[in-house]
Amino acid sequence: MSPESLIAHYGYPVLLLGTALEGETILLVAAFLAHRGYLDLSWVMAVGALGAFAGDQSFFQLGRRRIGGHLRRFLLRRPHWQRRLTRAQELLQRYQTPVILGFRFLYGLRMVTPFATGMSEIRAWRFVSLDALAAAVWSLAISLLGYVVGAAVETILAQAKHYELWIALGLIGVGALIALWRWWRTNR
Repeated sequence: MSPESLIAHYGYPVLLLGTALEGETILLVAAFLAHRGYLDLSWVMAVGALGAFAGDQSFFQLGRRRIGGHLRRFLLRRPHWQRRLTRAQELLQRYQTPVILGFRFLYGLRMVTPFATGMSEIRAWRFVSLDALAAAVWSLAISLLGYVVGAAVETILAQAKHYELWIALGLIGVGALIALWRWWRTNR
């Protein structure tokens, strides 16, 4: 299967899953691919927002249900998550609306903030509505950044046009390695 057909066939589902779990890296790569014409930018923005929203809502529901006694065992094995969760809870108590609108731009708090919000007394409808807005703004901003970076990369690599798909796949690989490294670091 050629790189073009792989991107055409799996691009949007990978983007949906990637933005639900990790976020920026996969969205930047998808926007770069949209700039190159392999994906549609408006679909990249929409799928990115949907993936981010779905991931946030899943973590919110886990926090709301507090996963019984499993939560305590989970946090005992991951003390760095406990620190981040505590920090997210402190921020939510002081700056509820700004934190919900901007947590995905705060490194280290993106995954735990929806979980902390679910554990709080914040009403579900409030989180859903603020999170939908925040996911849309985030997806728009990151997608446009990736698209602009795509234009810059195109200018720089004008002479190396026949390598563009391999470069894009390399960027995806680097993004996957970063995500795996973060996952390993979080779960070791």
